[in-house]
Amino acid sequence: MHRGKGMKFVGDSRVPAPESRKRMLPKDYSEYPGKTEAFWPNFLLKEWMIGAVFLVGFLSLTVAHPAPLERIADPTDTGYIPLPDWYFLFLYQLLKYTYASGPYTVIGAMIIPGLAFGGLLLAPFLDNGPERRARKRPLATGFMLLALAATVFLTWQSVATHDWAAAERQGKIVAKVDIDKTSDGYKIANDNTCLTCHGDSFQGGAGAPTLIGTGLSAEEVAKIAKEGKGGKMPPGIFKGDDEQLKKLSEFISGLGK
Repeated sequence: MHRGKGMKFVGDSRVPAPESRKRMLPKDYSEYPGKTEAFWPNFLLKEWMIGAVFLVGFLSLTVAHPAPLERIADPTDTGYIPLPDWYFLFLYQLLKYTYASGPYTVIGAMIIPGLAFGGLLLAPFLDNGPERRARKRPLATGFMLLALAATVFLTWQSVATHDWAAAERQGKIVAKVDIDKTSDGYKIANDNTCLTCHGDSFQGGAGAPTLIGTGLSAEEVAKIAKEGKGGKMPPGIFKGDDEQLKKLSEFISGLGK
């Protein structure tokens, strides 16, 4: 008799299959109504639609309010008031506070932003529950609202406290003019420390405006030189006589004409 000849094999459904033979398939998303949805195309299409709305809105703002063109950057102008792009304004404002600036700059520039963005990166791992309702996730919702409120507040404070008038004067494009540095008017300006604030070419700086193309008459310039103007230019800076004042005022009023 040959081996196996006449043998019959019978299967019994009551015998469970080994665990290793079970197929570990995830449940279909339809078994969780209201909890999840198909990534393609449902979820991805919604993401694209939201992104398209924000992109169109942002492009519309750039067309309606184009970025102003300022003069060429001058690294020697220590009085220039810098301002980062709008999405960094909250970090810029943070560096103005006592314990985030000066000797504590490393706290405001690295530690606090590092903790904030590090927490954002770890959020999916720290709060990985299946619940999607915000009130059922108090920690994640609370930290999200705190971060959003801090960002909005710091951005608003940065815009509200910035000296926009001074920044506009400093960034104004001024036509270059040939200045005769051997003239009496230039020498008088140098002797009376005018160049210290207004620059060696009267281009402005250190919080002082440019003196090129001011549109002021010689009499108006002389009055400002003697009586001052605002809080940044006190009276009594000019120390020369009337003849020197006349030469200086005529020289400055003629710049850029």
